[in-house]
Amino acid sequence: MKTTAWMTVGALIGSCLIATAQDGPKRPKGPGPHGGPPPEVVKEFDKDGDGKLSPEERTTMREAHKAKMEERKKEMLAKYDADKDGKLSPDEREKMKAGQKAEMLKKFDKDGDGKLSPEEREAMPKPPRGPGGPKGKRGPHGPGGPHGPGPGPGGPDAPPAE
Repeated sequence: MKTTAWMTVGALIGSCLIATAQDGPKRPKGPGPHGGPPPEVVKEFDKDGDGKLSPEERTTMREAHKAKMEERKKEMLAKYDADKDGKLSPDEREKMKAGQKAEMLKKFDKDGDGKLSPEEREAMPKPPRGPGGPKGKRGPHGPGGPHGPGPGPGGPDAPPAE
């Protein structure tokens, strides 16, 4: 009798858990920050004109993006790698950040007062947010990710490669 009662209780608890379970957040479809490439990117890489990217077109898009990032990396190294060792030391990274901040100030400080007003900040492009974005908590660019600030492979706090 006790076994049957416990089995019944277990079945009820299991049923309740299944009934209250929710699906995770749905990924938006279509253009936008997390629902696919923006319309201007689709237009650039959509060679067959169907309004969406085929697997081949996506591969072309990824390769173009990768090439663009490699070029950007080369530019940053040429500009900020003072000791020419092929990587940015913490001091060189700080100089890079300061230089980029100065460039942004020069570009968006319309009244020339040396600081950005709320209106001037609003005119600046917004970085992507969420998992994997610059301020994301997870993903490759988040803390601990291979490209993030944490101790993941390639991060500044990462152990040296052997």
